[in-house]
Amino acid sequence: MKLWPMFVILTILCWGAYVPTLHHGQTAIGKNSALRAFLFVGVAYFVVSLACVAYIWFAKSEPWEFTSKGVNLSTLAGILGAIGALGIVFAFKQGGKPIYVAPLVFAGAPIMNTIVSMIWNKPAKPPHMMFYAGIALAGVGAALVLRFKPS
Repeated sequence: MKLWPMFVILTILCWGAYVPTLHHGQTAIGKNSALRAFLFVGVAYFVVSLACVAYIWFAKSEPWEFTSKGVNLSTLAGILGAIGALGIVFAFKQGGKPIYVAPLVFAGAPIMNTIVSMIWNKPAKPPHMMFYAGIALAGVGAALVLRFKPS
């Protein structure tokens, strides 16, 4: 049995709850609190990363070896993730609501992921036309969610 689908489900559940939870946390901190809420997102990343380092170190689950390219690209990925989370914070700060922000982010991010992945790992042959239809449908899906959101 492959375990990766369980981790995909875990990520969907966590990231799906992330935007509304962040918004409620920001609101609970008080007026004009977007960046203060973001501070605790960073603290949480730090705590989780320390737990992972402790696991690697004590369980010897991975070798304690690094390459400069791997460190640089992984750090860049972290910066991109942090800037993306900050973008959500600023969307809230400027009046965005989770019901709008989340569908746009979570429909747009997979489209961007697909574009970047195809640039990074150019396909050997052009994708089937239905692939591009799927990308378009992701955008249409976000538009439909926004248009027919619950009031």
